[in-house]
Amino acid sequence: MDCAGEDGAVLSREEYLAAWSSWHGGTEPAESRLVRGWLSLAYGLARSLAGLPPLLVTALGLLVSVGAVGAAMPGGRWLVAAGLLVGFSGLLDSLDGALAIATGRASRRGFVLDSAVDRLTEAAYAAALWVAGAPGWLAVAFGALCWLPDYLRARAGQAGVDETGALSVWERPTRVVMAGFTLGGAGVVVEAARTVVTAGTATGALLGAVAVAQLGVSLRQALGGRAGSPMDGPPGGHLP
Repeated sequence: MDCAGEDGAVLSREEYLAAWSSWHGGTEPAESRLVRGWLSLAYGLARSLAGLPPLLVTALGLLVSVGAVGAAMPGGRWLVAAGLLVGFSGLLDSLDGALAIATGRASRRGFVLDSAVDRLTEAAYAAALWVAGAPGWLAVAFGALCWLPDYLRARAGQAGVDETGALSVWERPTRVVMAGFTLGGAGVVVEAARTVVTAGTATGALLGAVAVAQLGVSLRQALGGRAGSPMDGPPGGHLP
């Protein structure tokens, strides 16, 4: 996809948002103020850093997310640093995509790589919550419910669904904000850090479950209207 403006100029914000929507199955950023605001912030940074290689920003975002796990290990006030690192890693993740799309360097290979790194950073967020005091099973649930909506969208795409469904309550910016504020809040209220981390992780997992239900409804409707899909079983609804 050619996302560059005339003579290789950086796209305008509205052009960038339209191109982002095209790369994400027609999803409209306007459906969520948080998502639109997050993307607009990333776009503003991308305009100032247009010469930076997107791949470098992707790698840096992953390293920063791993650093958040290390910062969470000592606990106490270090959890504030962990929360800030989570937020910074999430911003870097959006910045790499903004750089690629707004400057005409977006590619299918980069799109897949960015998605894979997103999942790794979310695993790091779950690990940071665990070392900060969240029960292991709850941290695993948090991480799994970060992954599951995007997995469902990917599988639906393989089944021929062009649109990825409406934005849910648990999109990437919400995951970053929830993990970051949970860790940072625990660092502020050190005496109740474990309680804060557990409550924040549980809230994130609950939002993830709601998002899976939202996405399941929209994808079921989309998949139900497709004849001859490889996911459709023989008459009677049974899979082979």
